[in-house]
Amino acid sequence: MHIKQAVLETVCGITSVLPKNDLPEIAFLGKSNVGKSSLINTLMQRKSLARISQAPGKTQTINYYKVNDSLYFVDLPGYGYAKVSQELRQKWGKMIERYITSSPTLKLICLLVDIRHEPTENDRLMYEWIKYHGYKVLLILTKADKLKRSVLNKHIKIIEKALKVADEDMVVAFSSETKQGREEVYEIIDKINK
Repeated sequence: MHIKQAVLETVCGITSVLPKNDLPEIAFLGKSNVGKSSLINTLMQRKSLARISQAPGKTQTINYYKVNDSLYFVDLPGYGYAKVSQELRQKWGKMIERYITSSPTLKLICLLVDIRHEPTENDRLMYEWIKYHGYKVLLILTKADKLKRSVLNKHIKIIEKALKVADEDMVVAFSSETKQGREEVYEIIDKINK
């Protein structure tokens, strides 16, 4: 995949009507501080198209990035750590559910988990919920540059076991700092987008 163009095309809030797209959609989902915006920027080869914040929970909308006029990267609100009310967290959950259960062109869900830590209960529930809805998962293990190479495989195995990752799902160790894993993610998206 060669990125020629990437633009933020649509932003949907809690009460917005989701757009009816005819291009394939690749969704990105993860805990509030997992590095989702950094990953999306790295994939789109942009420094700050997706907003990055030191405070978890910056993405409070569903953001549609049109890539190469051929597909959408869909950035979903983070779950877990955001310092917001329980009511607002529930609304974000409903927004994620509405998107995943109603998008006719959603081809792949990328679930992001921090490679340094065991998956949280929220991560486990999210993985199971995605599988329940019949989607393949690309499990992207972020912040791989924070670990020594000698322990990467050990951490990958711990996460795969904790989530009970299905055979058809893919796992990529990723770093926004070093670009590790970017080409693998591109290859997976290219195959899905054929």
